[in-house]
Amino acid sequence: MSRWVVRILIVVVLVFLVEFYAFQAITTITANKIFLFSWLFIGLAVYVYFFYIVLTYSRAKGQTKEFQWAVGLLITVLLPKLFIFIVLFGEDVFRGILKLISVFFDSETKSMIGRRVLISQFALGLAGIPFVAFIYGIIQGKYNYKVLKHELSFKDLPAAFEGYTITQISDIHSGSFTNREKIVKAVSLINKQQSDLLLFTGDIVNNKAEEMDNWIDVFDKLYAKDGKYSILGNHDYGDYNEWESAADKANNFKKVKEIHQKIGFDLLCNEHRYLQKDGEKIALVGVENWGKGGFQKKGDLKKATQKVSKEEFKILMSHDPSHWDAQVKDNDFNYHLTLSGHTHGLQMGIEIPGWFKWSPSKYVYKQWAGLYQEADRYIHVNRGFGFHAFPGRVGIWPEITVITLKKA
Repeated sequence: MSRWVVRILIVVVLVFLVEFYAFQAITTITANKIFLFSWLFIGLAVYVYFFYIVLTYSRAKGQTKEFQWAVGLLITVLLPKLFIFIVLFGEDVFRGILKLISVFFDSETKSMIGRRVLISQFALGLAGIPFVAFIYGIIQGKYNYKVLKHELSFKDLPAAFEGYTITQISDIHSGSFTNREKIVKAVSLINKQQSDLLLFTGDIVNNKAEEMDNWIDVFDKLYAKDGKYSILGNHDYGDYNEWESAADKANNFKKVKEIHQKIGFDLLCNEHRYLQKDGEKIALVGVENWGKGGFQKKGDLKKATQKVSKEEFKILMSHDPSHWDAQVKDNDFNYHLTLSGHTHGLQMGIEIPGWFKWSPSKYVYKQWAGLYQEADRYIHVNRGFGFHAFPGRVGIWPEITVITLKKA
């Protein structure tokens, strides 16, 4: 039996157990047939819809909104039941231990019926928290834009750039948008920051250039006094789409790059630009995507920094934060500040600003959201402007970052 089949069987068994325990919790607290039937019907409908979309899904169309909704509904329905499973399975383990004690020590155990009802009520109440959170995340959370501000001090920052402000956005993923009014307001919020410089760190579409067609007139309103600069992300290459020919893919990539010009961004593909102020300058370096694992590794630091000296102050735009660990943070060329995106913070997690930050994304990326520092070098990982795969955000909100440069 192949590993693939074994993995599927494991998933099927786990899902069955989760559904079994969740239904057991419901039957413990109610015998209402209409309620029980509705519970089963809704669960079955979500699974049927998910598998129908997956089995009929064409990669030639890119990631559709139907696919996103199928994933979103499945997570919204299944994840809360996982909480029920954990609680009730834990109680079953406890009951089993008590049973073994009674057998080996010939003692009696008290009835657990009352406790089972109480535990089921607790499990359902606990499951209600992620259920409500995911419903909110799909309806409103994905447009709950947050402006996060950081002040960063550097001893070798040119004096003319004291107090210089940079707004960073990342991962627009225009193919996922559904609410024009919300996006217009978000663009207005970006402009409201009145930063000196606006930087976009990749993934303007999900797969196809045409996804941006209806949003050009929105994003071309973005403004920054000293200009707008951008780079490519892993989704911009069209690698997650089936194309009729290599020429079609190449043509789409060409159009994706042209989008940046249409909305007024200077796209840096392994290039650099100098930002000048009062006779002093800093180097803005932008590389193509470089990511660990199976991602594109087209980022070329040496090519991007031709004619840039080691001593000059540098800001690097690199979409995937894994690039920082692999090639940037210990580079003798000294990249003072790196700006990345890519992770989205998995679009779900728990954050209490200044106290606590957690997402499953942390188990994939060492730097997955926010600001990180090693020695005198920084990386900031933007949580993303848009959304992808899951049509919402829970706890990890869409981000507009404002960074102020200070001289130490």
